[in-house]
Amino acid sequence: MSTKKIIFICIGILLIGTAITFVIFSTEPTAQSEGSTRKSAMLVDVVKVEKGSYQPMIVATGTVQPVEDVMLSPLVGGQIIKRSDAFTPGGFVQKGEVLLQIDPSDYRNTLEMRKSDLLQSQTNMDMEMGRQQVAQQDLQLIGGDTLSEEERSLVLRQPQLNAVKGNIKAAQASVEQAQLNLNRTTIKAPFDAHVLAQNVTLGSQVTPGDDLGRLVGTDAYWINLTVPVNKLQWLSFPDSEEEKGSMVKIKNSTAWRGEAYRTGYLDRQVGALDDQTRLARVLVRVPDPLAQGDTLQDKPELMIGAFVEAQIMGEEIENVVRIDRDYVRSNRSVWVMEEDKLSIRDVEIILTDAEYAYVTTGLQEGDLVVTTNLSTVAEGIDLREAKDSTAAGMGTEEQEMQE
Repeated sequence: MSTKKIIFICIGILLIGTAITFVIFSTEPTAQSEGSTRKSAMLVDVVKVEKGSYQPMIVATGTVQPVEDVMLSPLVGGQIIKRSDAFTPGGFVQKGEVLLQIDPSDYRNTLEMRKSDLLQSQTNMDMEMGRQQVAQQDLQLIGGDTLSEEERSLVLRQPQLNAVKGNIKAAQASVEQAQLNLNRTTIKAPFDAHVLAQNVTLGSQVTPGDDLGRLVGTDAYWINLTVPVNKLQWLSFPDSEEEKGSMVKIKNSTAWRGEAYRTGYLDRQVGALDDQTRLARVLVRVPDPLAQGDTLQDKPELMIGAFVEAQIMGEEIENVVRIDRDYVRSNRSVWVMEEDKLSIRDVEIILTDAEYAYVTTGLQEGDLVVTTNLSTVAEGIDLREAKDSTAAGMGTEEQEMQE
């Protein structure tokens, strides 16, 4: 094939392609605008608020500690000759139960000697009373009208009588002390207790002040909580032993299963701030902490030293609006949908607990509080409630453009 024929073929192909392209573009439909675009109101979720009386729940944390806690120690010395089987770590003992017995032999002997001394003093008293009668007769015989009071006292043997009486009192005190020491050789539980430590056994030699073991009472434990000082006004403390303070629900999420909890009551304020946190310290009393009663068999046991969370039921707050604390924006303001526009309200909050803020001024009954987080916030911007909009499922860009 010659070069001229190739050139003509190429030129033909180009012409045919140009013609096809021209036909395509000349027959393409033209898009026409049927309306202008406009920005719509932003879609938001709202909640209607109500004014009423509410009981706040104040959440605090603290540690478990015993109400009654003693380090057992003897008041007399000697050898341990008996130990109760219950006096072991983890054991339970009843009030008055004998825990340890110190050898009482020496103390019994001492008591008998002191009783003998008392008997001798009483005998001397009887003899002296006989001498007193003789002295009275002698005074009548010699006539005592001319004697001074001091002389009459000597004649009637008053100093000797006082000495004998003094000896009797001293002998009685010695008997009582000997009896007391003998009683102290028997060491008993001072209250219903849980044994946490036992430091002696049979044959141990003890002296006054030695550490024999540790007992904690089982009637009640305390929860030592720290709460902000400004929330104390909403807590109720008892005025007497018969009363109960605010109810408290105790939880231990790390040790107890599911929604297990124990119930206690505010007992008292410690009256001092925590050195590190500068929070107020309060004590919650939890009865039967080891769940030994029949009504608490399914409840968890409290453990001394455990870190727990407490939910304190505060005093009822009247005539306030309660909203989720997350709906309170910066600078203590709340977004309200008013006549389909955004109204930024400054509010006065009397208390904020773990979940809610309690508003006294700034919100009214029936106000619609905006719960949606808006990227653009300005007073008076248009809003639409999402549940009433057909565009509730659109994205942000789609919400801004409507035909």
